[in-house]
Amino acid sequence: MLDFSIRTSKPRTPVIGIFVLLLLKLLLLRYFFFEEIMWSRIAVDAASLLVLLSLIELVTPSKAKRIVYWIFNLLCSVIFFASALYFQHFNTVPTYTALSELKQVGQIKTSVQSTIETANYLFFVDIVVIALVWITGKLMKRKFSITTPLRKRWPATICVIALAVSVFFIHQDRTIANEVLQAEHLGFFNYQVAAGLKAKEDAAVAAFGNIGDTVDKINLQEKNFKYQDQPQKSSKFFGAAKGKNVIVIQMEAFQNFPIHLSVDNQELTPVLNSLAKGSFYFPRVFQQIGQGNTSDAEFMSNTSIYPTATVAMSTGYGDRELPSMPRLLEKKNYEADTFHVNDVKFWDRNKLYPALNFTHYYDKPNYKNDHFNEFGASDEELYKFGVQTLSKLHQENKPFYAQFITVSSHHPFNVPEDRMKITIPASLEGTQLGNYLAAVNYTDYAIGTLIEQLKQNGMWDDTVLVIYGDHFGLQPQDNDPEMVSQALGIKYDPRVTRFNIPLIIHVPGTKALEVKQVGGQVDIMPTLANLLGISLKDENFTAFGHDLLNIDHNVVGSRYYLPTGSFFNDEIMYVPGKTFEEGSAVNLDTLEPVTDFSKYREDYDYNLAQMKLSDEYVKLLPKR
Repeated sequence: MLDFSIRTSKPRTPVIGIFVLLLLKLLLLRYFFFEEIMWSRIAVDAASLLVLLSLIELVTPSKAKRIVYWIFNLLCSVIFFASALYFQHFNTVPTYTALSELKQVGQIKTSVQSTIETANYLFFVDIVVIALVWITGKLMKRKFSITTPLRKRWPATICVIALAVSVFFIHQDRTIANEVLQAEHLGFFNYQVAAGLKAKEDAAVAAFGNIGDTVDKINLQEKNFKYQDQPQKSSKFFGAAKGKNVIVIQMEAFQNFPIHLSVDNQELTPVLNSLAKGSFYFPRVFQQIGQGNTSDAEFMSNTSIYPTATVAMSTGYGDRELPSMPRLLEKKNYEADTFHVNDVKFWDRNKLYPALNFTHYYDKPNYKNDHFNEFGASDEELYKFGVQTLSKLHQENKPFYAQFITVSSHHPFNVPEDRMKITIPASLEGTQLGNYLAAVNYTDYAIGTLIEQLKQNGMWDDTVLVIYGDHFGLQPQDNDPEMVSQALGIKYDPRVTRFNIPLIIHVPGTKALEVKQVGGQVDIMPTLANLLGISLKDENFTAFGHDLLNIDHNVVGSRYYLPTGSFFNDEIMYVPGKTFEEGSAVNLDTLEPVTDFSKYREDYDYNLAQMKLSDEYVKLLPKR
């Protein structure tokens, strides 16, 4: 019988072998995150890993150590694999809070599967090899072991030293606002610790804070930023849509670049093009979603509060009494209904909708399943049922606020052949870009069917129509900006164009206006409130966005898909580095880099303060 063990003393453990394997996997994870292994940061990865392995060595009985170590190796491999996928999809290093959203994966399994790269499976190579060797050894009745000795006094010493090193790195770098850079400096495990410490600090604020004091700080912050060149005696367009019904359409994965764009002489969005020419059209609005993605966009458009980016707002704050548009309109006898063809439990919308004060929600069982995609019913079915429901309220002279969440343009953008409305150019067939163009074209077509139904039911002239995109569609890893630019004849910036979403507000009887004011999703609600004749000031409503029809300057923050500290103002998109000075900026008009952005330091500081106050405010809101 052969024995491949390395033996010098007892007890024998596989700790050194596991340490080497996991350290290599951490370096591989760095490559997936940052596109380089970064040997200069190997000490921080090694220290955090040694802390965990030393603890296992200290608390695990000798007979169980071998199996415990291999289970730990498998668990870490799964976590690293999932984290790599997460980053490939969201461009954000996940923290432990992302575990709360694992239950959503089953609903979007096609999207998740399309994200996997062959290289991701490298995390499991050692496990497969060891399993094969073990099986072979069993069949050949040979003993195989890769254990090494470790004296009892060494685990405690190593743990203390490694812990001290990790604490040093965490203390030194956890103040970096840019989460990706913070993860780069701290390493994967220490980054989780830093996230936990921040969560503990935030919880302390929520436990001992006072919402009145926070609102005072928000109001003071508001006075310190010059949104208007000159104070206005009255708001433009105030009450232009007073008493009208409201339909809000949140378009899935809809970027702004398809608007007014043609491919092979085919208009991609003829319906939205026509609407934009006869409505308020805001071409410079940007996504601001966090971990909740689509549900976060719903949250923002109804509350004008920033997502925290550490948890989906529907999950983390669905137990609150959220200040919202449905609550404001309830005072004016409106009914608020929301329509979505998926299960209402997806992204915990069953918590979010009561928190927002929607009267009814209509989810999956209400629609005929025409098997459009993995969610089931198409946008056409969504609107058909929606108009049938809303027409009853219209006949009763009951004003309504209705929200439609579309899914027909959801990643991976597979439109059934019999629903295709355009011909994809041969050069784009089978590409994600080609599929995306077909999906947004179908989304546009379906909105046309909604408008026709509203006209047929005598509702069009009594209804304000708000249309916006929830977030980007084209996945950066699958769409080279130069390729997209060349294929479409536009300049496609991997961040500015990617995060630019459309906002169109159609108000019957109001003259069309293209509003080039920069804005974000937090600005949708205040803009709509002004049109409906609702004064947020008179209502003592705390909004972090602004009415885009009545400001001259704006700065809107974005985080999660961009690191904390990123913002869009009237001229640039700014992304921080380790410090403000180490950041980068792009001109919104030319899409060219801006080398001197020092004059925007006040916008950066203001944006960070806004984010902090928004987090503080939402955490202090009363529970239902």
